[in-house]
Amino acid sequence: MLAVIASEARQSIEGPPRRMDRFVASLLAMTGTRRSSGTQGAQRPTTQGNVMLEIKNLVVKLADEDKTIINGLSLTVKDGEVAAIMGPNGSGKSTLSYAISGRDGYEVTEGEVLLDGVNILEMQPNERAAAGLFLAFQYPIEIPGVASMTFLKAAMNAQRKARGEGELSMPEFMRAVRAASEKLQVPQDMLKRGLNVGFSGGEKKRMEILQMALLHPKFAILDETDSGLDIDALRIVSDGVNALRDGKRGFLVITHYQRLLNHIQPDTVHVMVEGRIVKSGGPELALDLEKHGYRDYTGEAA
Repeated sequence: MLAVIASEARQSIEGPPRRMDRFVASLLAMTGTRRSSGTQGAQRPTTQGNVMLEIKNLVVKLADEDKTIINGLSLTVKDGEVAAIMGPNGSGKSTLSYAISGRDGYEVTEGEVLLDGVNILEMQPNERAAAGLFLAFQYPIEIPGVASMTFLKAAMNAQRKARGEGELSMPEFMRAVRAASEKLQVPQDMLKRGLNVGFSGGEKKRMEILQMALLHPKFAILDETDSGLDIDALRIVSDGVNALRDGKRGFLVITHYQRLLNHIQPDTVHVMVEGRIVKSGGPELALDLEKHGYRDYTGEAA
């Protein structure tokens, strides 16, 4: 699906298509639906109990190097659950998000990643997105030559096609984008520019959440979404994420800092060190990490 999105978006631009990395092209579509709540530490919907994402003994290494990053990691996230992963720099948190989404350059040598019981490691990145997976980048990149609105429309219709739904008409598309962009304070002139081109860090993150607000993912991974955000931008982005919490959609929130979890209250918190989960608990675990750091856990991964 994602490759189709990139192709459709590029064909809509006059002149020769620009060359894109395959992973960028495929992940252009990972997004979902939202409504801004405006409440810090929003009420957590009750989880349903069924397993949505299950990671079993995952081992991941860099494709071009003999260096293992993820070392036998196992993790379960239930329907409607917001699971936070915290850990020191270099612990493999972003690598985990890349491996789940299918980024080039990372080789899974062992284990499974099941989304609703299906091993998505056997799928291409576009197929994972069509299955309902979404990744919000830590550092969203600029895509010159692809207009933001062209991309959004192609992405939304590709997802709808994957779900067996008809394409949106232009009026339907414009109403959906206008409503979501207003809630996320994304100005209309920003949508007229190339995708992320010239955007500030906060604007790029809002564009990521706007995509998530329009594409209805089943499971969303937020890779350090709070990095580079000031207090106001953090609140806006967090409100967008909280509005997607419906008791069914699952989230994996990767962060260094408790401040994001003050706004997006997790159900579970996991400490990741040297490519493994070494401690799991409730929201109080994040508070303990904020106070004491990771010194009590860095020896447990050995």
